[in-house]
Amino acid sequence: MTGRGQASAGDLLELVRTGRATTRGALQQVTGMSRATVGQRLERLFRAGWLREGAGGPVDSPLGGRPSITLEFDDAHAVVLAADLDTRHARAAVLTLTGELLAEHSGTLVVEDGPDTVLGELGGWFAELLVKAGHGPEEVCGIGLAVPGPVDSETGLVVQPPIMPGWDGYDIRGRLARAFAERTGRPGAVPVLVDNDANLMAYGEQRTGHRDCSAFVLVKVSTGIGAGVVVDGSIFRGVDGGAGDIGHIRIPEGAESLCRCGSYGCLAAVASGGAVARRLAEAGVRAASGSDVRDLLASGHPEAAALAREAGRLVGDVLATVVTLLNPGVLMIAGDLAGTPFLTGVRELLYQRALPRSTARLDVVTSTLGERAGLVGAGALVVEHLYAPERAEERLLALGV
Repeated sequence: MTGRGQASAGDLLELVRTGRATTRGALQQVTGMSRATVGQRLERLFRAGWLREGAGGPVDSPLGGRPSITLEFDDAHAVVLAADLDTRHARAAVLTLTGELLAEHSGTLVVEDGPDTVLGELGGWFAELLVKAGHGPEEVCGIGLAVPGPVDSETGLVVQPPIMPGWDGYDIRGRLARAFAERTGRPGAVPVLVDNDANLMAYGEQRTGHRDCSAFVLVKVSTGIGAGVVVDGSIFRGVDGGAGDIGHIRIPEGAESLCRCGSYGCLAAVASGGAVARRLAEAGVRAASGSDVRDLLASGHPEAAALAREAGRLVGDVLATVVTLLNPGVLMIAGDLAGTPFLTGVRELLYQRALPRSTARLDVVTSTLGERAGLVGAGALVVEHLYAPERAEERLLALGV
């Protein structure tokens, strides 16, 4: 907000959306604006369909009078599309502006097939999902995409991704917007936002179940290993999207193991779901990927459990440094290996290596949203971007209100 008495319609929308001020009187108090000016700003939001009146709230005055009418963000005026890519699998969904899943699809998509093919296929998925959800393409306000690689959030470009050959520097935003338009016939470009999968999983989990946690870390252990960090409600990405790439920290135990990034000794080369699958295959167990390991763990396979616990110990050793550096309140383990054996291994080394001061108020937990975390985070990223005060003001002007 630019200051008392100068709040825009976008600023008022932000106050209502976050619950900081949900009546006309409260908006006057927070902004210092007159009743007439607040009314003018709100009228623009009502005309756009972004706000609605709710039930009457408590009477503000001790002298009594009519109850104040509450204001609510109207999540029915648009929908969001979201997709979460893994190396050989993807999920896509239609979501409301408040994160409710209206329709969902999962299936095989292989990132090694290249961005043109994969994003073209996603455009088709989105078209089918909108029909399933009963919404038209004109109702889509934006698309969020989670990818298994580092992303420059300013440009939406994947930067030197170890497990996404052919995607480095590719115009993901433009291609996905075109694919959506081609498959639905919608004119004009739909805004597309792209971020790392662990970042968006962390964002979805933190907003859904840990809003009060000011320092939140999620570690995804699947084909690779990555971490998402949310500080004071915002994703921490580093200077160019490389924050959280802990799978490529070198460890002594991996000195002779070649990682997919081309280096030896990376944590992911010995402790990821892919690494555990390779060790199981060498022992004669049918396993080709992290998802195969997940299925073996679910069935109680003893060798898979033993290797997952060993992998957890290696990751826990690295996380002792992460926890000491960031001092998070919640450390969440997610992905294919996020089960009891792996979590046990993490805790063993984490609490052994980190100082008690760093872990005294730390909760080590597993994912609550599961495979939908990335979708929820991608949807939330779009909404927070499009309805942020300055961007909301631009969109209102474009709408002519």
